[in-house]
Amino acid sequence: MSSAQQAVDHAITSRMSARAFTQQEVTREMITDILDVARRSPSGTNTQPWQVYVLQGASRDSLVDKVCAAHDAIRANPALAEEYREAYDYYPTQWVSPFIDRRRENGWSLYGLLGIGKGDKDKMHLQHQRNYKFFDAPVGLMFTLNRVMGRGSLVDYGMFLQSIMVAARARGLHTCPQAAWNGFSKIILPHIGAGDNEMLVCGMALGWADASDKVNTLVTPREPVESFTHWLA
Repeated sequence: MSSAQQAVDHAITSRMSARAFTQQEVTREMITDILDVARRSPSGTNTQPWQVYVLQGASRDSLVDKVCAAHDAIRANPALAEEYREAYDYYPTQWVSPFIDRRRENGWSLYGLLGIGKGDKDKMHLQHQRNYKFFDAPVGLMFTLNRVMGRGSLVDYGMFLQSIMVAARARGLHTCPQAAWNGFSKIILPHIGAGDNEMLVCGMALGWADASDKVNTLVTPREPVESFTHWLA
């Protein structure tokens, strides 16, 4: 195995959704380098539909405060949830097996690791709200897409996001891609200065993973190649 293959394979296979970060600084130069690599991601007819907003310091902290307050308000008054809608359906409206089974396994594996029981709504709420604190990562990324673009641009976006995450791993950093932010786009888009023609695709936490936090020991399972591959001759 060549050193190049080892490096690429390791960056991909060591990637995880980190849910606890240290406060160690991520420099602007490092972030720029990561985005410079990711811009080479493929896109249909080279449309390059991505727009990236980098939040650090006061801009990051202010957004965290706004969205956490809205999240708490919805818990106190569930009817408020109607005010916060995603621009596109990330998840299905009706779940079926095996996807619902994997989703449940993922959720309860995380909660079990953290000692959160099925009926502990207070702890569930607080853990979910960790999303809206970027899991304490010093850098928050928000990704938008021009509303005129078609669904194919979301495929392009997936490749761009993966490139960011792999490039981050190559530099020793970790990430957590987050669709959890999507429902709060009415707060986020004005905060980041996005135009009326932009919709929120997702957010992402970026930083140095806290190796001492047990939440980062969670290893999510993957299906074997044989289960999703169909060989045709």
